Parts: sequence; C-alpha cells; structure tokens
Amino acid sequence: MAHAERLDLSLTLTIAGTAHAIAPADILAFELDLHGWGHEGRVEFRVLDETAHGGQKQDKVLADFLKPDLVEVALELKAVHSDTATKPTYTSLKVKGLGLDKALAEETVAQAKGAAITYRHYTVRFVDPARLLWTQHFPCALYTKKTVQDVLDAHKGDKIALANDWDAELAATCPLLFLGLSPESGASFYDFVVWFVNARNGVLAYDYTAQGYQLRAKKDAAGTPLNLRAEDVDTVTVVFPEVVRHDVAILNAAAESPKNQAITNAQAVTGVRQDVLLRTDIADDVQKRVTLETARLKVRGLEVDLDWNRFPAVAFAPGALVKLPQTAGWVASGVPGTDTFRVRRMMLRAEPLPVEDTDGEGDGEETRRPKPESRFLFTFTTRLERKDELHVDLPAFVTPVYPRFVEGLIVSEVGEQKDETWQAYTDDVTSLDSYQVKMPLFANQLIKVPFNASLLPGHFYFPAYKGARVLVALDFQRAWLKRHLDWRAGARLPSDGQGVHLLVGKTTENGTSMRHFYDDNKPVLRLMRTNDTDTEKIELKEGTLLILVKEEPA
Repeated sequence: MAHAERLDLSLTLTIAGTAHAIAPADILAFELDLHGWGHEGRVEFRVLDETAHGGQKQDKVLADFLKPDLVEVALELKAVHSDTATKPTYTSLKVKGLGLDKALAEETVAQAKGAAITYRHYTVRFVDPARLLWTQHFPCALYTKKTVQDVLDAHKGDKIALANDWDAELAATCPLLFLGLSPESGASFYDFVVWFVNARNGVLAYDYTAQGYQLRAKKDAAGTPLNLRAEDVDTVTVVFPEVVRHDVAILNAAAESPKNQAITNAQAVTGVRQDVLLRTDIADDVQKRVTLETARLKVRGLEVDLDWNRFPAVAFAPGALVKLPQTAGWVASGVPGTDTFRVRRMMLRAEPLPVEDTDGEGDGEETRRPKPESRFLFTFTTRLERKDELHVDLPAFVTPVYPRFVEGLIVSEVGEQKDETWQAYTDDVTSLDSYQVKMPLFANQLIKVPFNASLLPGHFYFPAYKGARVLVALDFQRAWLKRHLDWRAGARLPSDGQGVHLLVGKTTENGTSMRHFYDDNKPVLRLMRTNDTDTEKIELKEGTLLILVKEEPA
C-alpha cells in the first residue's frame, strides 16, 4: 500500500567525468528493485532553465545528457520522521548504478508574474554495473594453467569491483578454461558468471556498502541483526515457496566403470527424479558430482513479506540481518520471534503526491514543484528469508552453449622436427593418456585432449601425427578431438587414377606406403617401404607381380 512519506534525497549523475548534483527539490520520482545479487532502478528529475528568457538559472545537465557517454547514477535516501519523541540517528540507503537508457522532455510554463520559464524533465533507468556491461560482453578466449579468478580479473573491467570468498572454486589452477561466448547463442559474460555460480552451488552477492560484487561459497552470516520497529510496518505475510519434489540420480556412462547412485530427498514424490549423466573414467569426478548435487538439493523454508508504512530511520539493504518485533500480533504461526532473518529483496517506489496534497502556497506552477525533504506517495516492501536458508536467489541466466570448435595442430616431441611422429602424454595423477594440441588462434597455447580412437574403430591404431591439422571441440574445462582436417603430405593421389592411399611412418622418405589406383582403367596395388635410399616394393597389376629390392645411389 502506498503512503504519504517525507524523504531526504540525494542524486548525482556523472557523465563524461562531470558530476551533476541534482537538488533534492528537483527529484520528482524514483523506483528501486534491490536484490542480494544486484539492482535496477529509475529516477526522474526536473531542471529549470531561464536563459532563453534572460534569467540567471541555467540547465547545466543538458549538454552532457545529450552525449552517448556512460551515465553513472548515485541515489541516496534517508527517512525524515517528525512523530518520534526523540530525534533518531538516521542512516542512508545508497545505490549506485550505470545508466541503461534515458529520456528527456521539455515544457515551457507561464509564471503568474513575468516571462515564461522552461523545465526539462529527465528520466534515467539504471542497473548495477555488471548487468549493464557484462551482458554486452561476449569473449571467446582460452586460458591454460590459470584460475577462474584470473579469468574474472581479466574481464571484470574498471567499473566493476570484485571481492570474492570462494577459493575452492576460484583459486584452483585449471589445465584449461575456455570462454566460448557468442551473441548468437545469447549467453553473455554475465550469463556465464551466474551459470558458473549456480552450477557449483555458490553465491553471487552485491555489497551495497562497497558497491561491488562477491562470489562466495556460502551466504554471509556475519553482523549484528537490526531490530525492526513494529510501528514502521503495515502488514506481515508469511510465504511458503515451492518445495522440491524430486530425487536425484548420478549416472556415469563409462562402460568399464558404470555407476548409478541415488540421492534421496525426504520431500520427493515417488517416481519423480532428475538424472545427471556423466561419462568419465575418473572415480573422483563422479564422487565430486555426487557431493555437489547433494548440496544443491535444497528444500526451501518459509519467507516473510513486509509492507512498510514508511522508510525506517535505520536504513538497510539486501543481505542485512534483521529480527522481527516480538510484540503482540507480529509473531505469525510458524515464525518464532527469536529467529534471525536476512533481507533478500527490497522494492521501493516514490511518486509525487497529487497536487492538492503538496505543500506550498500560491496557485502557480511553482507550487507544484517538490520541496526539500519532499513528500511522496511511497511504497516499500521487503522479502525476508531465514538466516540459515540454503536456497540461493540468482538472476535469470542463459546457459552458455558448448562445445565451440577451433582448429589446432598436433604436437609430438618424438624424433626430429621434420619427423611426423605421434606421442601420448600420460597424466601423473589419473594415468590417462592424451594428445597435446597447439592452438594457433590463442597464442599457440598447448591443451590436452584424450588419446583415443576418435572416429576410427578400435582395430585401427592410427594416432594423430605431429603437425596434423585437427578440429578441436572446446568445453569450459575440457576438450576433445573432433576430426582431422587435412591430408598428410605425400598421401594425396591424382584424381585421374581414382586411388586410395595408406601412408605410415615418420616421413615420405622413411615410411611405408600402400596404395590402390587405376592405370589405363586397370587396378594396381603397390606396397612400398622406403628408408632413405633403400626401397622395397611389391606391385600387383594386370598380368604382373613385381617384387623389387633396390638401393638408390647416395
């Protein structure tokens, strides 16, 4: 419900490095939707300009407002209570964001006495910095032997502050990290960060004091709870969110070590489950996923909605801990008065009171302008959750699309540089073999892909050779060989012979060739072994069997 409320407001717009402080009397209206992970808002204000009519007051906002430069918005609001026995110590709610879009309208009004004057009506919609900047950021970048924190630091920009507390996920060095974000898929860097937090059961928190972000392992439970005053609140509603009604099963599809492990939920309905499908030969990976999905299976507790009749003297923001009043009529069924709650969401809206309710004297346009500490038609609601609530509220996100496909070159350190050898690299921890692939697009960084049969059946043992051009499938933290992209040097045959060719060995001068082709429309089969000047050849063609052992002159 909306109530008449007096507020002390402060608004500053910084455009192109110039700060424009808006007088409190010129602030017409605002809206704020504040979450634990970020915010969005709208503010309207007017600026007087008399210069066109010879007056002294000039609109200094206009010139910068018309520029496409980034707009930084800082809004601060504080209660003004006149009905308290003693004057309380007021604290402010401060919100800072970046302009999303803006609008401008101009009106000329006639004064009761004198020439007409001009008002410009400005509107700015703003959001927290990451929602503006990261939603337009679509990097495609590869990192090897880096941490997720390194990746975040490389892409956060100078307008976004990060103070993370999640070393288990952010500080571990990873063999491969790939951002394959594309506007076509719809997943931005902002989506990636929220997806990462959600997939790993973390917390994305916005700190309204530091005006920055935190990626955390769990919610912050530090601080002394604020005692809410019963006289500031109009209504209390207890809300019971949807309960998770499914079990979970972890399925590992590896043929040599299959696994089907159930994770039970006491509130599940029989037969309803969510299956998580893996394919890995590493038992620890399966157990880590079991642990993660067990932690993600959360049954939400009750929440409390408060509709306020005025803004509190001691301001707070999402993330703050509070305690409900314990007076009669407050302790609803199932909500112990001793519980500590966390503010999860706040929604504020202030609009001008109808003309007949404004203060001032006279009958001109000037009497309808807001005054310092102006009265507004004010709406304020909050959503509270218990301090020990495990459910994490996150913004909606688009899941990044993987894999992305990038070309690479096979690496082998066996033999001389000219030798087209192959090499399997054995991992010291998992004992699994892999190729090394050089990625020219990404500064020739080396990544590992599984050393397996790829597209060939198992009875063909033809490992990828040094320098082979291959297509690599890149996921966020893993890669694999998708296909081969070129013919080996010396392997391709002329098209008029309609031949096929199997070429093995280190080079064309040190290897074995088996080719089938047509000569005068008659089939020919040739097997040839070559080692420098030494050649052995077996050739079958129409009416002829040739066996040749020959050493060419040096």
